[in-house]
Amino acid sequence: MDKVNDLEQRVQALSDDELAAFRRRFAEFDGKMWDRQFEVDVKAGKLNVRAEPARQAHAAGKSSKF
Repeated sequence: MDKVNDLEQRVQALSDDELAAFRRRFAEFDGKMWDRQFEVDVKAGKLNVRAEPARQAHAAGKSSKF
């Protein structure tokens, strides 16, 4: 946790402009990490339990377009 605490202190010391830039960069980084984990989970079949009922409902004509 020392790294996290150090990072927190360093972020708190940023100027408003630096903080805005950090937020943008971190949001992009976090989005990429989320996408990567999502792909891993899909390939591992972790989402099948959620997808199968939706597939069945669609096949039964119970889905609709928005």
